[in-house]
Amino acid sequence: MDTSLGALAEQREASAPKAARNSSIPLRSNKSVGEHDRCRASLTSPNSRKSRSRQPRRMSSHLQGRDPCMDDSINVCVGIDVSKATLDVHLLAENRSLKLPNTSTGFEQLLATLPPAGTCRIVLEATGGYERRLVGELSAAGHFVSVANPRQVRDYAKSRGIRAKTDRIDALVLAMFARDIKPRPIAQTHEKQAELDQLVTRRRQLVQLRTAETNRLETGLAKVVRQSLQRSIDALTKDITRVDRAILELVQSNDDWKNRFELLKSVPGVGDVTAATLVAELPELGQLNRQKISALVGVAPYPDSSGKREGVRFVQGGRKALRNVLYMAAISAARHNPDLKKFAERLRARGKKAKVVLTACIRKLIVILNTMVKNNSPWKARTA
Repeated sequence: MDTSLGALAEQREASAPKAARNSSIPLRSNKSVGEHDRCRASLTSPNSRKSRSRQPRRMSSHLQGRDPCMDDSINVCVGIDVSKATLDVHLLAENRSLKLPNTSTGFEQLLATLPPAGTCRIVLEATGGYERRLVGELSAAGHFVSVANPRQVRDYAKSRGIRAKTDRIDALVLAMFARDIKPRPIAQTHEKQAELDQLVTRRRQLVQLRTAETNRLETGLAKVVRQSLQRSIDALTKDITRVDRAILELVQSNDDWKNRFELLKSVPGVGDVTAATLVAELPELGQLNRQKISALVGVAPYPDSSGKREGVRFVQGGRKALRNVLYMAAISAARHNPDLKKFAERLRARGKKAKVVLTACIRKLIVILNTMVKNNSPWKARTA
């Protein structure tokens, strides 16, 4: 055995190519092979990737186009801190700050100061409605405008070690936020989108007032108080009816809104209120993928794990008012929509809690609606 092994080693050494000074080339030589190894079979191995049949890649159902606002070539970032009377503006590239009135004249001065549309990224904070007119003017001019959550901007400032807070500093922080975070701009909306949003919001306020008055009526108060509450409830009911009529008329006045409204209503569980709310408060519907649209509504599950600890997934953020409407729609859909009913029953069979099941139904419902709007296809129940 030893003799045969020694002879085999001598044979390999003798057959190895010799380099300078009669030393064989090391195994890890940097020299490249100049000739194809004729001893190797020309056929590819059945287990190799090359032997697999080349089939065309399946196209994704989601939009793959690059968002122009995310282009790194847009290096002009502008932060605007909006208050009731003034606009504090900071242009980061020029390191210049200015204060303008929150009026039509101030808007014209701002548009004249900004770079050409499509070359800068503008970020504002949500300030309870004072920013709406400015956002409309900037969007109409073709600028990329993002309305950021004030909590996120403040957390960003703390992460940069910025503790001071003034209107001028806030504008600077917003410009830095635009440069580093690059928030997604708001979707281009119809000129009457603000009016529709206000009508839907007013209807929600009236319903909340009527609910509060109805709860007071059930506590058994004096006769005069009960009569006063009943008159208030009747008046609120008439106002809700008038607002509902105004919402439907406004939706019917626009072909795009009308088609989307009818498309959404074709889903079992989605009625007039839910469809109108989606048209008014979720213009991004049909433009995002399922992960982003779920996060925007606030029903995307987030993990909470660290090391060996496996936490419970949770949902957070999103548009609360819209989520409240979808909550009621999901309750109806889980009972009358065949797809969501089977989905909910399957989750209950796995031992999921009632609120977890309902949250999952909301997410599935919004994903279905998002796909329908994206493909412009009406509701069609899945066949077993």
